[in-house]
Amino acid sequence: EAGTVVAEVDFVEREDGNYDIVHTFVDDSLRGQGAAGKLVKAAADEIRRRHKKTATSCSYADAWFRRHKDEQDFLDNQDENPLDLSTFMIE
Repeated sequence: EAGTVVAEVDFVEREDGNYDIVHTFVDDSLRGQGAAGKLVKAAADEIRRRHKKTATSCSYADAWFRRHKDEQDFLDNQDENPLDLSTFMIE
């Protein structure tokens, strides 16, 4: 409402057309409520909807995928050269 970012997940498109989840942020007011996991899941779903794969430079996203083994085949190799930053927002 006040234009304050309370949660976000950033992912970049790589040269090969796939994506890399590079950053997850959740404000302290949302910590412990599963907000970060919901953001990573929403980003993964959006990337999957685009018929692409993702790498995870973000340590939280990497840990999330490791905890959710059913998403494991969705991972691609890590890429440290992000090109086009996009912010995926959900309400």
